[in-house]
Amino acid sequence: MAPPNSVAVTMEKPDNFSLLEINGSDPSSFPDNKRKSISPKQFSWFLLLKAHRVVSALSWLLASVKNRIAFSSKNVNEEEDPKSRGKQMYRFIKACLVISIVALSIETVAYYKNWNLDLINRRPSWEVFGLVEWSYMAWLSFRSDYIAPIVITLSKFCTVLFLIQSLDRLVLCLGCFWIKLKKIQPKLKDEEIDLEDASNFPMVLIQIPMCNEREVYEQSIGAAAQLDWPKERILIQVLDDSDDPNLQLLIKEEVSAWAEKGVNIIYRHRLIRTGYKAGNLKSAMTCDYVKDYEFVTIFDADFTPSPDFLKKTVPHFKGNPELGLVQARWSFVNKDENLLTRLQNINLCFHFEVEQQVNGVFLNFFGFNGTAGVWRIKALEESGGWLERTTVEDMDIAVRAHLNGWKFIYLNDVEVTCELPESYEAYKKQQHRWHSGPMQLFRLCLPSIIKSKISAGKKANLIFLFFLLRKLILPFYSFTLFCIILPLTMFIPEAELPLWIICYVPIFISLLNILPSPKSFPFLIPYLLFENTMSITKFNAMISGLFQLGSAYEWVVTKKTGRSSESDLVAFAEKEEKLHRRNSESGLELLSKIKEQEMNLAEQETPKKTLGGLVRPKNKIKKRNMVFKKELALAFLLLTAAARSFLSAHGLHFYFLLFQGLSFLVVGLDLIGEQIN
Repeated sequence: MAPPNSVAVTMEKPDNFSLLEINGSDPSSFPDNKRKSISPKQFSWFLLLKAHRVVSALSWLLASVKNRIAFSSKNVNEEEDPKSRGKQMYRFIKACLVISIVALSIETVAYYKNWNLDLINRRPSWEVFGLVEWSYMAWLSFRSDYIAPIVITLSKFCTVLFLIQSLDRLVLCLGCFWIKLKKIQPKLKDEEIDLEDASNFPMVLIQIPMCNEREVYEQSIGAAAQLDWPKERILIQVLDDSDDPNLQLLIKEEVSAWAEKGVNIIYRHRLIRTGYKAGNLKSAMTCDYVKDYEFVTIFDADFTPSPDFLKKTVPHFKGNPELGLVQARWSFVNKDENLLTRLQNINLCFHFEVEQQVNGVFLNFFGFNGTAGVWRIKALEESGGWLERTTVEDMDIAVRAHLNGWKFIYLNDVEVTCELPESYEAYKKQQHRWHSGPMQLFRLCLPSIIKSKISAGKKANLIFLFFLLRKLILPFYSFTLFCIILPLTMFIPEAELPLWIICYVPIFISLLNILPSPKSFPFLIPYLLFENTMSITKFNAMISGLFQLGSAYEWVVTKKTGRSSESDLVAFAEKEEKLHRRNSESGLELLSKIKEQEMNLAEQETPKKTLGGLVRPKNKIKKRNMVFKKELALAFLLLTAAARSFLSAHGLHFYFLLFQGLSFLVVGLDLIGEQIN
């Protein structure tokens, strides 16, 4: 059938319409699609739409900058404290930033004037016209003679460290692959514990150290109290270092409630709170009744073990007298809460799945994670017990036990749930402690390692792999190479880094890190950028611990949210009902005291109306997001280098510097993680 010669177009609404009759035989009536797609009017609207989105994003970013700076408070920002850590580091970054801005200004003038170094060098000095042109020539000469050789040497040194550390990551991943391929896992050397005879169960001491853990103390005590183990063969110590009397009363009441149910549990509070967690654990081990127990299990306040935890871990000690520690894996209840927790999950999954498992299988040694582990009390005592000399008491006791010949087992299939820090402030403080402590410990343990009777291979593993490579070299080259040398090479072309250093190898290593958590693959690039961003905190912490600076012994309890307990609405309702039905006079008295104090606090926080309007109470504490100056300074340094790279058309160098600078900017303005109003 031939097509119709005309097409009638009608509209449902009769108002304000037109009827168009098109002659099918006239090809000019049908405009060409290609011509229509590149219509100037449509293209203009497309550009306006894109420009609007860009302006909206910039407006949001500028507004965030304005709000962060306007509402940042000196008394809550450790970066503003004149005695705060990293002051010299901040000055160094500012100096690099000033130099880069000056260099960028000169290079920009040279770019638009089309200056050529060869032409300038051919001219006699009296033919060089203009102060700026002469300054440019002097800068080029000084750069090539003095600055470039130093930067080239440092970049080569950091590149070698980078390749060594990358090789270590690759070997660890190959070891993990071999474990999966051969299905290697710790096996019981003797028969399992006879579950029908309670006398065969060893005596186990459970310790829950805590300090001002208001959000999570209930869930940790409740989980420990419900462990599937004979009641007469277990004792739970709640080691409370809280300085809040109200919180102490709440924890005592929680302990009393479980004790009335028949749980063997006691509450212990130190009058002299020294030594942080190590001092707390050391004090608890001095109790007379500890001698009756063979094993001790430690759970931090946000850890909730499953009821069968002891039945999966303690049997490994039977028939294995050389075994000193059984470590379980961590899992996280809030790993998908925000971008910050997702990136932390990638790091920790690699740590447990690869590092801990490979070291446990092939070396029988790894760093104790401080919680979710079972120790043989004899191993603790023979290794010197808990010491208060560092902020990583868990790594300290693990190294000393290893030097005394004790072996460790890591159970990758036994998981204990816990929380990840949801705000960047809390995460940064945690990472500072985790990276300054190992350097303190290295200085203290090096003589003992050298003099110990362990094999030369174990000594080399402790010194070069465990401490130097993974605790010192990693933060050093990561910060120096990618945050300082790389932006400086944009102004020193003689020292320019090849693409495989800044792009290909880092992406490959990041891919290896993500393999244990394959669902995190979409976050590959953000993970790479964030790890470089965190390098300044880790490098600063490493320097503090290595040279015993003031912040090396800083310990700040990581903020918890108690999400795992808040999600359990049924348990929460049962707890409320139990509390109201209690007939204990002390319980009712405690409840009335708490309610009275909460009402007084609410009255203090309520704005009071006066003739001038609403007046906020002076003692009310506001929580505000932070402004991190070192991260912001590095952001501007990298963005300045990105501008110089753009003038030189460096391609991938420009994009890396741009996105890395934006990553530092986002972190510096505290726009990652939990947002505080």
